[in-house]
Amino acid sequence: MPKTFSGNRVKGGIRLVHDGKPKKLAAGAKGTAGFDLEAEELSKRIEDAAFRSGGYPYDKRMKRKAYDKQMEPLQIELQKLLKWVRDKGERLVIVFEGRDGAGKGGAITRFTQHLNPRSSRVVALSKPSDTEKGQWYFQRYAAQMPTAGEIVFFDRSWYNRAGVERVMGFSTPEQAQAFLREAPEFEGMLTRDGVRLIKLFLTIGREMQMTRLHARWHDPLKRWKLSPIDFEAIPRFDAYSEAFDAILAQSSPAFAPWTVVRANDKFRTRLNTIRHVLRAIPYDGKDEEAIGEVDGKIVIGAETYLGEGGER
Repeated sequence: MPKTFSGNRVKGGIRLVHDGKPKKLAAGAKGTAGFDLEAEELSKRIEDAAFRSGGYPYDKRMKRKAYDKQMEPLQIELQKLLKWVRDKGERLVIVFEGRDGAGKGGAITRFTQHLNPRSSRVVALSKPSDTEKGQWYFQRYAAQMPTAGEIVFFDRSWYNRAGVERVMGFSTPEQAQAFLREAPEFEGMLTRDGVRLIKLFLTIGREMQMTRLHARWHDPLKRWKLSPIDFEAIPRFDAYSEAFDAILAQSSPAFAPWTVVRANDKFRTRLNTIRHVLRAIPYDGKDEEAIGEVDGKIVIGAETYLGEGGER
């Protein structure tokens, strides 16, 4: 039987019940007031603030009709991209990072929806085994790198060391800092060997994260996405902000830069992540008109994003 979770509101945070055993989560974090995971409805304050939270530049969500119209030609272009990767023996890695609920999985699904699974695959590693814990940190990720003619999508990646692991105390501050020095070296080895590496960081505002985690809890088909670590996302929002800013600042070399995507609107996120990748790769038969322009309001470089205040 799968493990079950239930949440009960406590002062300043959330109480998680794991297999019938209550565990009090981090409490007192700024901005958690009024958030109750089990409540049938979110507070009006959270609902009203969600879409524009985190400085999102739009007032309204993109319409489904416009989204569908723009998505189809992009997915046709992805077919061309994959054919080029296969024909040329290219190796392409696309890394998706960001907060819980940022839409990484949904975006990856739109990439892979019509791609041949023999030449494209998604890597979403679980926590390391005892054997993996004793290995070089990057070893299990290196083992997942693409062979010639393949695209690999990482739904979270080696950056767990300086993100989730740092915030949750699974890595020490010294280990996290050492990782940030070593990650560009690891990525340098990959790119010098011919791997094409694209790194996407999806960012959402505090209230939007509350909204999405609440929706997952109340959808029996999506509740499986919630783990004990996800329940810490809101109380530790500021700690994650600090960790993500450090990642963006210290691991964005010219040969493997971070691209930040403001992801409060899932439709815009999916369209623009695909556009960004298509524009970054020189595949044959590219149809510039079909791809369209990347939205510069929500897709920005790491340096620009940090200059605007970053995650904080």
